[in-house]
Amino acid sequence: MLRLGWFSTGRGEGSRGLLSVVADAIQHNKLEAEIAFVFCNREAGEDSGSDEYMSLVNSYDIPLFTLSSQRFRRDQAAPQFASIRESYDKEVMALLAGQKSDLNVLAGYGLIFGTEMAKQHVSLNLHPATPDGPIGTWQQVIWELIENSAAESGTMIHIATKDLDRGPPASYVSFPIHGHGFDDLWREVSGQDVNTLKKQHGEKFTLLQRIRQEGLRRERPLLLETLKALTSGRLRVVNHQVVDAEGAPTAPICLNNEVDHILTARCRVEIQIVI
Repeated sequence: MLRLGWFSTGRGEGSRGLLSVVADAIQHNKLEAEIAFVFCNREAGEDSGSDEYMSLVNSYDIPLFTLSSQRFRRDQAAPQFASIRESYDKEVMALLAGQKSDLNVLAGYGLIFGTEMAKQHVSLNLHPATPDGPIGTWQQVIWELIENSAAESGTMIHIATKDLDRGPPASYVSFPIHGHGFDDLWREVSGQDVNTLKKQHGEKFTLLQRIRQEGLRRERPLLLETLKALTSGRLRVVNHQVVDAEGAPTAPICLNNEVDHILTARCRVEIQIVI
C-alpha cells in the first residue's frame, strides 16, 4: 500500500477537492493507498479557507500538522520568505520527523520546497501546464499562452525540485484552447496588447478564466489516475526520477483518455440528476 504525505495551504475549494477525491477513493477501495498525514502551512484561526480545510482533514481522521509560514516570517522579521525558506523547512522536517510516507503530494501548497526539503520529502506537484509549457503561477502560465496564441493548455504532475515547475514530469493531460467555446473569446484578444489586457481586466479576463476552468476540471481526475498508475506499478518514483514498471526512465504518461472518460461519466450523471 502506498503511504502518502500531503502538503497544502488549504486556501479554497480546489485544495479541498483534491484531498477529497483521493481520500474518498481510498475509503471506497478504489485506490490502494493511505494518507499518512497532512501538513498545512497555516494554523487554526489564521484564515477561514484553511480553517475549513483543516475541518475536512479532521473529518477523514487524518493526522494533521501545522506551522504558520506567515507567523514564522514575522517572527524572523524577514522581508521575503525566500530568505528564510531553508530555516522554515528545517522546522517542518523536525515536526514531521516521526511520520513515514513513501511519496508526498503537494496539492495547493503555496510554498516552494528548499533544497534539503526536496531531498528528504520526495513529492508530486501539480502544475497548470503541459510538461513543455510555461512555468509560474496559473495566471502567469495562462497569460503567456494567450500572448503566444497557444493551441493547447494542460496540467501536469511532476517531481518537486528546487527548480520551479521543472522537476521530472510523471503525467499530464492536455486540451485545446481554440475551437468551440474558445474562438469568440480569442476574438476579444485580436489586435490587443496583452499587457494592456492584464491591467484592464486582471484575473477577470474571460478567456483567461475559461482556460483556467478547463484546467481545474481536469486536476482531480489527473491526480487520482496518476496515483493509480503509481499503485499499480505502471509508474514508479526511484531516486527522484520517474521510471516505468521495469525501472527504466520513462517519458510522462498522457492521461487524456482516462481523464476524458471520467469527465464524460460525470456529465452523464449531472444530466440524469437534472432530468
